[in-house]
Amino acid sequence: MATLIGLSIRVLLLRALPSRYKVTVEVSEGTHVSEHAVNKQLADKERVAAALENKNLVQIINQCVA
Repeated sequence: MATLIGLSIRVLLLRALPSRYKVTVEVSEGTHVSEHAVNKQLADKERVAAALENKNLVQIINQCVA
């Protein structure tokens, strides 16, 4: 669930901000059991791009940011 929330926040920022801005989304230390794994997934550009190619996941993200 934390990965989905982080991915939704990242997508919202990418859509809202000009492309000249670098977007970094991280889970704060001590706030999640698997914060390191979630941060690693959110920082990996290839994983984010692959997630955004998944039509089902994009629909869920669109519902989250709507």
